[in-house]
Amino acid sequence: MMGWGMGWISLLVQLFLIAGVIYFLVNLLKKDGYSNNRGSFHNAEMILSERYARGEISEEEYKRMREVLRNGK
Repeated sequence: MMGWGMGWISLLVQLFLIAGVIYFLVNLLKKDGYSNNRGSFHNAEMILSERYARGEISEEEYKRMREVLRNGK
């Protein structure tokens, strides 16, 4: 390893920059909703709860629709 001198610091800086870019891209994709759709599920259940609270749907409809959202059937 003769002749490297301070070259290892440059290597560490490059690795941190690459890791930072990857971290930024992953978080950017998460904000756009590409990583998972858990937010969509919670939003749908919230809308369903609001409809029930306003009296737009009956208790039976609410329970049935909530089960469909949670279990898929």
